[in-house]
Amino acid sequence: MGPKSIRAASHMLCEAPVHPHFDVSPSSALSDAGDLQLPNTSLERMRDALNPQVDELLARNGDGMIWLGGDHSITLPLLRAYHRKYGKPLNVVHFDAYCDTWTSHFDEPSGHGTWVYEAIREGIVSKTGFVQLGIRSSADKQTRDYVADQGGLIFTARDLRGLENATQLAPVLTAIRDRIPSNEPVYLTLDIDALDPAFAPGTGTPEPGGLSTNQVYTILEELSDLKWVGMDLCEVAPPFDHADSTSYLAANLIWTHMYLYFDFLMSCFVNISCLLWTAGETRVKG
Repeated sequence: MGPKSIRAASHMLCEAPVHPHFDVSPSSALSDAGDLQLPNTSLERMRDALNPQVDELLARNGDGMIWLGGDHSITLPLLRAYHRKYGKPLNVVHFDAYCDTWTSHFDEPSGHGTWVYEAIREGIVSKTGFVQLGIRSSADKQTRDYVADQGGLIFTARDLRGLENATQLAPVLTAIRDRIPSNEPVYLTLDIDALDPAFAPGTGTPEPGGLSTNQVYTILEELSDLKWVGMDLCEVAPPFDHADSTSYLAANLIWTHMYLYFDFLMSCFVNISCLLWTAGETRVKG
């Protein structure tokens, strides 16, 4: 349901697609690859089915792909595919309320709460080039600090309180640029629950005390000089939304990030439309 709702919300952007900050339009380079056909009752089978489709799309379209979830368990197979494409660990900017570094997820070995731990252990992401923003959920210290202990950067929601415009966020932006070389590929993964529920109520795991819309916009706009090669946006759950506000926000965040690819030959929306059941949870992730 998340991808469908984001796509519907994006229709509001079609009449005047010139971005007010970047002053360009990617419309001539945009295409929609539609829904991927995936099983929705098994995480392992979903990932097995996803792999060849992602490889084909990356080979055909190159950089600038944007993937719509679904829950955050889609990011691990996507990173594996990008690692296959580039042949080296990826730098990652990760917006989230949750660290996603648990070693198991409700006694399951893999899920949307383990993908960061798995990606680092597999060596498909750069330990020093992994940046987390907005983390604020409860967790034991070892889990909460895992990315930093491996050499990465963590800016919790508490660290970012009161920092909204480019001047206020300058130390954060500088620290990220110091870790990620400008000529190295960077992948963006944005869990909508990184934002406070006041801005993004439509998610299955809301966590108070999150980032503001303006904070996320500023960070994305100011880091436009990095070599972005792909993005996913996860965890939009329309049944918990109010007046489709979360879907509109998701569409606009994607729209803003899309402008970083406007000079590529092709950019794609890809819907990963699958309902993933995770043991121990009572809500369906759309």
